[in-house]
Order: sequence, then C-alpha cells, then structure tokens
Amino acid sequence: MNLHDASLYNNRELSWLEFNERVLEEAIDKTNPLMERLKFLAISASNLDEFFMVRVSSIMRMESESPDASGLAPRKQLAAVLRRVSEMVAKQYSCFTRSILPAMQKEGIFFLTYDGLDDAQKKFCDNYFNDVLYQVLTPMAIDQSRPFPTINNRTVNIFIELAADKDAPITRGIKWSDDESRLEVTEERANGRKYAVVQVPTVVPRIVKLDGAGKTGDGSLSREPREEPSLVLPFILLENIIMAHIDKLFHGHTVTRTALIRVTRNSDIDISEEDIEDLLDEMARSLRGRRWGEPVRMEKSKKISKHATQILQTAIELSDEHIYDISGPPDLSEFFAFASQPEFAHLRHAGIKPISVAAFENASSMFSVIRKQDVLMHHPYESFDSVLRFVQEAAVDPRVLAIKQTLYRVSGKSPVIHALIKAAENGKQVSVLVELKARFDEENNIHWAKLMEKSGIHVIYGLVGLKTHCKICLVVRREDDAIRRYMHLSTGNYNESTAKIYTDIGLFTCRDSFGQDTTQLFNLLTGYSKITEWKKFFVAPATLRTELSRLIEAEIRNAVKGKPAEITAKMNSLTDIEMIRLLYRASQAGVKIRLLVRGICCLRPGIPGVSDNIQVSSIIDRYLEHSRVFIFENGGKKRVYLSSADLMERNLMRRVEVVFPIEDEKLQREIIKILEISLADNVKRRIAAPDGTYNRASRRGQPVHSQLEHHMYGGG
Repeated sequence: MNLHDASLYNNRELSWLEFNERVLEEAIDKTNPLMERLKFLAISASNLDEFFMVRVSSIMRMESESPDASGLAPRKQLAAVLRRVSEMVAKQYSCFTRSILPAMQKEGIFFLTYDGLDDAQKKFCDNYFNDVLYQVLTPMAIDQSRPFPTINNRTVNIFIELAADKDAPITRGIKWSDDESRLEVTEERANGRKYAVVQVPTVVPRIVKLDGAGKTGDGSLSREPREEPSLVLPFILLENIIMAHIDKLFHGHTVTRTALIRVTRNSDIDISEEDIEDLLDEMARSLRGRRWGEPVRMEKSKKISKHATQILQTAIELSDEHIYDISGPPDLSEFFAFASQPEFAHLRHAGIKPISVAAFENASSMFSVIRKQDVLMHHPYESFDSVLRFVQEAAVDPRVLAIKQTLYRVSGKSPVIHALIKAAENGKQVSVLVELKARFDEENNIHWAKLMEKSGIHVIYGLVGLKTHCKICLVVRREDDAIRRYMHLSTGNYNESTAKIYTDIGLFTCRDSFGQDTTQLFNLLTGYSKITEWKKFFVAPATLRTELSRLIEAEIRNAVKGKPAEITAKMNSLTDIEMIRLLYRASQAGVKIRLLVRGICCLRPGIPGVSDNIQVSSIIDRYLEHSRVFIFENGGKKRVYLSSADLMERNLMRRVEVVFPIEDEKLQREIIKILEISLADNVKRRIAAPDGTYNRASRRGQPVHSQLEHHMYGGG
C-alpha cells in the first residue's frame, strides 16, 4: 500500500482532541474519587484553553491551503476541530452540572446562587461587595464615545444590558423576530438599550466560602435531586455576588439582563530572533501583549439575548462557529485548585509518599556512590530530593569547580536555582542555559534568569531558532586521581513541583564517554563549536533523527533475516510523518512494535498490510505520563535509551534534544520492567483503533493498575 495515502494518518489536531476526550472520560468515570474527577474536568478545560491559544490560532493564521498528511487542508481542519470542540464542551458541562455538582452536594459541598443564601450569608455577601468588590470593579460602558472595551484573555466578564432612559422619545421600526420567522413592529426609546461590561476581578479569590448551612433548594447551581448531607460547606462564585449587586454600579439605570462571557486569544509568541538585539527584553515585551492577541474563541452563558450576541460578535470579530454557549460557570479550570484543598483530602486519592533512592540513603557523599555505579530514578515513585541534593551538594563541595545546567521549566520557588546561586556565591563556575521560549513559562524563566545574572551566574539563552529542551546537569569535580565529570540526565524538568505528579526517569552517571558528550553539548550551546561526532548521545537537530532511523532500519533487517525484531517505545506524542512511515515499513517487514503514546498519535495501528504489527496504547491516570523511552531488540542484545524528545518534527528538527543510552544491564532490566508493567495495565490503559479512537483495555483476569504497581515496586 502507498505509505503516502492520507487514510493512513490521523490529523494532529483531531488526535489531540481525542486525547483530551480521554482526560474528560476520567472526570466522567465514577470509580474515581470525586475531587479527582473534578481535577480531571479542570485539566480538560485548561487543555482546551491552551489548544485554542496555540493550535487553533495557528490554523486560523495559515495562508497555505495545502493539506496535511491526513488529507485535511487548514479550513477543513478548523471546521472539523470546532465541531468536535462543541461536542466536548457540551459533555464537560453535562459532567459538571449533572454529575459532579450533585455528587458534591451528597458530600455537603454546595455552590449556591445569591437567591439560595440565608439572611446571614446574604449579609456577608452584601458586606463583601460594599467593602471589597465595589472598590475594585470598573464598569465599562459601550457607546459612541466609549467603544467596546478589550476583553482580557481568559478572564470572566459580565455583559450587562440596561433599559433605555424612561423620558427618551419613542421611535418605531420594523425588524425580524428572534427566530427570523416574521417581521415585527418595534418601539424603542431614541437612545435604545445600553450595554456595559464588568470584568470579574482576578485579584481576589473567585470561589468564596460561606459560613452556615444556607438554603439548598433552588439556589443551588445543580438541578439534580439530592440527599441532605450531615455536613454542609456552602460556596458562592464571585460573579454571582457581583451580579446580585450590579445595580449599584449603574445608578439611575435599570439593569434588564446580565450574562457571562469569556474570550480566549492567540497567545503564541512568534519572535524572529535574527532581527533582535536582546532576546530577554523582546520576550518581556511580547509577554505583555499576550493578553490582547487576536480572539479565537468566545464562551457565553445561554441566557444572553440575541441582540447582545450580535453586538459581542461584531465587537470581537468572531464567526458563529467560534462562539460557544455554556450551561454553567465559565472557566472550569478554576476548580483544579478548589479540588486540591486540604479539607477535601478524603475525596481524593490517598497520598503515596515517594521512597528515597536506596543507593544514596546512607551515603555521606552522592559523588562517591555515582563514581562506583550508575543510579536510576523513577519519579514520582522515587523522590526528587536526590536531584536537589546533587546540586546542593555540588554547591558547597570545595572540590567542585564548575556546574553547568539546562533549565526548561522550573517552579516558582525553585530550590535548584537557589542552590546554583549558592554555588556561584561559593566561587564555583556556574553556567545555566535558560530556555526563555518555554511556552507559558516564559515569565517565570525571565524572572529567574535576571536573578541568576545578578548573582554572578553565566546565563545563556541558547541557539538562535532552536529551543533547548534537553535536561542535563554537569558537575566538574577535582579528585585525587583526576578531574571527574558527574552528570544527571533526565526525561523531565528540574522542577520539584511537577516531579510529584509527572512520571519521569533520570540517570546519575560519571561515565567518561557521557562526560565528553555532555561537555561538547554545553560548548555547542554556549559557544561556536561545530560538533559532528558524538560518542554516546543522539542530539537533535544534528543526529537524533538519523540515529533513531538507523536503529529502526536495523530491526527491519533483522526481521527480514528471521531474527528477533521488536521495538517498544514510550512518548508523549507521535506526529512526525517521516518516522511514522519508517515504523509502517518496520511493521510490514514483521517487526513487532508496541507504543505507549499518552497524547497525540498520527499513526494508525492495526491496518492490514501496513500497521497490523503495531499496537498503540495510552495511559491517563493520576500522574501525567511524561517519560520518553526507546527499546530496540537488536537481535537479542537489547538497546535501551532515555530521551528528552518526542517523535515530533519540532523535537527532531527545531529543538536541542538528547537521547542517551542506558548501558548498565541491571538498569536496562529495570526500565524494561517499567514499560512491561505499563503495557499490562488493564485499569487505566486505552488501546488505539485504526480509526483514531480509543477503547479501554480488556479487564479480564487480574487487574493491573500500572501506576500503583510502580509505587509498589519503588518505581522499577
């Protein structure tokens, strides 16, 4: 079969939506604890926000009408995406209002409207509005002298309709009825209806906790019947307090209708690095404009009038298919923090404490351990503390001469950066490559880059036109017999917060061949080195695609010769068409291929004569599956690699990435075991069908819940 046939490929955007559907399924799944369900719902909403801000905005800007590998040109992609999103949004709000809210009410957790409050709670809200909110709110009128205000990206806003002045003269006219079935005679005051917008402030909490039981009848956001709980925790959304007091912002006018709106804007930052003098300053300027990018979506409550909708649509310049009616509060992503509150711990998964890395437990020095053996870590099952300790130990060790590190996404408090600053203060040579273009972490990274520069750290921003995505820390240490290089290499970021919820694998080693490659890599990133050969690493964009292709071709040759031929790989996304075609060729040759792809997958498994030797699985669970692993059978002498890269064109061609081998046979077996447990999962694993949809793995036999199994066995 022609491997360029469009029927062999999933569209990238529709595959992403299929992934988000799997996230939403976890919110719908009643076997999950209640607040875990709410968190999955919030994640699915946050994911959609980012999808519109980056991917939908990108499609809308495309000038070429050339189809992608799946045969869809940009206009058809956009139409298909918007239809699919419409279905997803309806499902999200059905889950929230018809399932999660009633379930919370059974637990005594109520979200009330102002009308559902008792007298004491109304008094609390009245005082809160008068004492706090009234001072913060800014009503923005819309008329000839005051044009439609800019709606900030992802903010919740109240759109207000005001009655015409009572003493204004009446004018008569003719208009179509709301259903456009007939003409009607109209009578309106000369100045007609008036409109205004009030942004719900982001400087105070949106979810407000109330005291006392309150009413739980018609004032609840849920329409489902409920049982009376023994404990009642009432809450109200900030916009409901504001709308109940909206008249106070418009003295002398009558508010006839209020509705909630929310606009999502293009937030992708596109900088031509060749034309700028200071990347740091240019990034800071670009970030300030992110909230005012071109609109790509508007969400509105269903009760908004048709006339008001037309005004909004004209002002925001979006067509009908970009406007979504919602049947609940805008921005469900807000509920992630709510679901994470300590008082709801009994409604979440029981916390499982990461175990310490056994090799370092009783060691006075990590360097003495790493000198003797490679050490593998599987987060979050094994503690990230060992990574922090590695940098902290290096910062104070008098024998350490230099520390070099790449930073892609770091936390807001970042003990790693504080350790690097301490190292610089102690006279170490510290060089840090900070990726300023890490999407949606740019502002945080700019803050840390400036702080490190002030502390005497050499801060580098990488190569022009390439994001630096590899995760490497190098420590150069003077020892009795030689200068030795110690390294930590990982599939995940130096972020102690995400290390608690992302699954990643890291390696400590002081192998000299790794040290030579690591030194070369930093010379490439910080200087003008042109490196053509690497001892152990596959480095993008130079050699990664070529080397992975070579390993796949070797499996094809082995299959043709009747030797064992198998590829097992785990990644976040698989979109690179050239790599997919190579995997199709491998399948046709008889290579058995098992892929764990959490998110986007443009490859279609199970197509007779093309991909019938390929299985694609996806695991969506309490931890985000983030590690990248490649295992090649190699004729019975397995080769195992860890990677910072997914098989996406951007990773292979537009980023600095590293794939590194695991050479210790014991550690190879640990990684193979990790993947075998994941592939045996019949609780949270879903299997891809040839049409791009996913179905849960069969639950026959003993249940295997891979993330719990990894906890049980300490990660490996």
